[in-house]
Amino acid sequence: MQPPAIPANEIERLHVLHALAILDTQAEERFDRLTRIATRMFDVPIALVSLVDTNRQWFKSCMGLPVLETPRDISFCGHAILGNDTFVINDASKDPRFLDNPLVTAAPHIRFYAGRPIRTMRGFKIGTLCLIDSKPRAFDAEDLADLNDLAVMVENELAAIEMATMDELTDLSNRRGFIMLTEKYLNYFTRHHVFATLVFLDLNGFKPINDTYGHDEGDRALQAFGKGLKLVGRSSDIFARLGGDEFVILLANARQHEAHIYVDRLTTYLDTVRQQQRQPYQLSFAQGIVEFDPQLPKSVEQLLVEGDALMYQRKNLPRCYTSLTPPSNDLNGRGPA
Repeated sequence: MQPPAIPANEIERLHVLHALAILDTQAEERFDRLTRIATRMFDVPIALVSLVDTNRQWFKSCMGLPVLETPRDISFCGHAILGNDTFVINDASKDPRFLDNPLVTAAPHIRFYAGRPIRTMRGFKIGTLCLIDSKPRAFDAEDLADLNDLAVMVENELAAIEMATMDELTDLSNRRGFIMLTEKYLNYFTRHHVFATLVFLDLNGFKPINDTYGHDEGDRALQAFGKGLKLVGRSSDIFARLGGDEFVILLANARQHEAHIYVDRLTTYLDTVRQQQRQPYQLSFAQGIVEFDPQLPKSVEQLLVEGDALMYQRKNLPRCYTSLTPPSNDLNGRGPA
């Protein structure tokens, strides 16, 4: 068996998938309608809207299977998202990549598979609309066109979710998306006694960047900051732009001291980027760090209010600033540590 490879953009792909706040949500008629149509149109017993997560494929819509997820390392959809076109296996029992796959040798005894990658508005392939049959079969050009049409409808539904829950500029969650996703996380953390930490971030002196270098450069600075949040963090963390130059992170399974380590790494990352790209300004930030105790749980809104208050306390410290000229390389010339 050949496990699927990992896409080159896996880190960002997973961040976008998680930011949609769609994983582990209830079934929705707008997706189930399309998989029902698919089973009838192609006369197959199984049709899925499959989302490829870190270690699993989870089915937002599932017609014909009794489970809602399977491991990613045996998934056909994990292979499908590696390409741009529909991934077709006419007879898996004769394909060396799949002939000994447990999904082939045992239920649901896959023989035929066709999966068309599902893309977000920014082009990230987060899953597939796929067809499965226990009998080998052909799949011609007309079939490919029909499956593509249905997949576009799935993408349109996902685009509506994306527009409502994600920040268009940075590809992070927006405030609504962050609250939706964090509520699910906190409920899980409370039940399973897991700590977490919220980090509320506000860029220092951001207005002079817009005033001096223009709003296009200001947008690039926000995008670079958002990229840094994700690169320094983990796929299990939640990142959001709340608005303007305010950002927030929920670090899963992390205590306060680990959040300070994250802040140190983010500061180092931003300083490295400034030096490599010879930016005429330094991005620094003030942060408010609030720990979530599962024995004394707080709501997302409470954590945001407390993080905001702590951030403003720190923002008043004299070392929190953004310089419009390259700062010195010592720690006192950086943002907060």
